[in-house]
Amino acid sequence: MTKKECAIVMAYTGICMLKGDDLKIFYDYVSELLGGKPIWTHELPALAAGIKEASWNDFLNLCSTATEDTEEAT
Repeated sequence: MTKKECAIVMAYTGICMLKGDDLKIFYDYVSELLGGKPIWTHELPALAAGIKEASWNDFLNLCSTATEDTEEAT
């Protein structure tokens, strides 16, 4: 899974998957979803429903393009 894909999952589920400097990927993605306006951390709770709705198609695309894990557990 790429960090951009983590940002998509994070936007849709609200579960934090990125940390540190990688959070910029999430904030850039969310900003793009919401029309380019910079998003501040304190705004996330109020924007959560809109972020989830806006990321729906990207999230479904990730699910529909998922591949089978072929590595056998040892």
